[in-house]
Amino acid sequence: MDIKRARVFVVEDEKIMSTFILSSLRRIGILDLYAFDNGASAIKELATLKPDLILTDVHMQPMGGIEFVREIRSASNSQLSNIPVIFLSADSSASTVGEALPLGVAGYIVKPPNVNALANKIEQALKGH
Repeated sequence: MDIKRARVFVVEDEKIMSTFILSSLRRIGILDLYAFDNGASAIKELATLKPDLILTDVHMQPMGGIEFVREIRSASNSQLSNIPVIFLSADSSASTVGEALPLGVAGYIVKPPNVNALANKIEQALKGH
């Protein structure tokens, strides 16, 4: 899939970081963007908007990124359960990364993301989709 045609969900509770990520994605050429401040609000729109990729923070309330991805992966609809996910988090602890990676994610990037590294990771994630 062409990265510029991708529909991307950004799930991030910190407004400044959300704005930074959305701006970075626009610089890459991704314009079909949807922002949510936690996993619960993103889940409600998943089936309707059918994103090609999800970028999510790990630590959010009421539903954090790990719980959000577990919900997606358990969906009976394979189109939803197979959406590529990249975690973006300031938490690079071994325990958090160790909990996130087995969820079948396309990557784990420490915030704030480098725009080139983010673009490369997104391209890799979309190739298999």
